[in-house]
Amino acid sequence: MKGRFITIEGIEGVGKSTNVAFIEAQCKAAGHSVLVTREPGGTPLAERIRDLILTTPGEGLSDMGELLLMFAARAEHLASLIRPALARGETVICDRFTDATFAYQGGGRGLDTGLINKLQVIVQGDLRPDLTLLLDAPLEVSVQRIASRGDEVDRFEQEQADFFGRVRSAYLKIAAQAPERVRVVDASQPLVEVQARIAEHLSDI
Repeated sequence: MKGRFITIEGIEGVGKSTNVAFIEAQCKAAGHSVLVTREPGGTPLAERIRDLILTTPGEGLSDMGELLLMFAARAEHLASLIRPALARGETVICDRFTDATFAYQGGGRGLDTGLINKLQVIVQGDLRPDLTLLLDAPLEVSVQRIASRGDEVDRFEQEQADFFGRVRSAYLKIAAQAPERVRVVDASQPLVEVQARIAEHLSDI
């Protein structure tokens, strides 16, 4: 692949959307052709799967069904959007990717990470992000920010604090296991400081 693949991860309320826009601007300023996308979603079919995942009532979708839908959406996303963009030499910025599956379905739901890894290999082959920015914040910060939005919450945002605690722990474990790829950014700091750290990590690639 000619292009660079950058992913942004983190629990709810850590400022991913705001910082995706910042990363896009930084990459464009450096002269890169940029594609911004998200998971689950990114293509019309994958967005329909996203709607199923996020809006189906909790008891209407099993944990295993949720996991398989995530990878179904990812397979379409990779084939139709991400791989072609990388082959063209574009910088792809993705709001969440497979690390989120390990964190949410593995850590949060308690599904077997060995199974998740097998699905990752089947769907992605050897494709991995060049850089993953993990925006991390204490649970109380995340909960407060979600509450302040005032928006209707999806299936994941309705989860309890212990769920997000497991998700956060899984994310930090991933970062500890892959420090060269995953860079942890303290998202509880003022935005200007968060974005200064992000810019430093972007400069590495």
